[in-house]
Amino acid sequence: MTTKITSPNDLAALRDKAREAIAVRTGPREITITVHMGTCGIAAGARDALAALAEALDQEGVKNVTLRQSGCAGLCDREPMITLTDKAGKEYRYGKLNSERILTIVQQHVVKGNPVMDYLIGK
Repeated sequence: MTTKITSPNDLAALRDKAREAIAVRTGPREITITVHMGTCGIAAGARDALAALAEALDQEGVKNVTLRQSGCAGLCDREPMITLTDKAGKEYRYGKLNSERILTIVQQHVVKGNPVMDYLIGK
């Protein structure tokens, strides 16, 4: 939906909202989450996973995450999947994701720092 800009304050608010949306993708932040969006990932639902991830981060008020997209990670049978990299550089791969699992990962791993062992690949 298009919003009509009728004042300088409206324009400033739109600018601030755009800056916030861009900051989510450009970092640097404490955590980086990469959504694997190769053909296999997209076919398995990676677009929905990306949308669910953005919604869950917003719902939980998380601001310390850089959200990125990449191609295939070579684990096509585990798609849709994400790689979560913490501030120490440790990677966690989560697979076979849906919106409920993504919300759990955000609440438990991103917010509380506790990896969700049931959803990890190669635990």
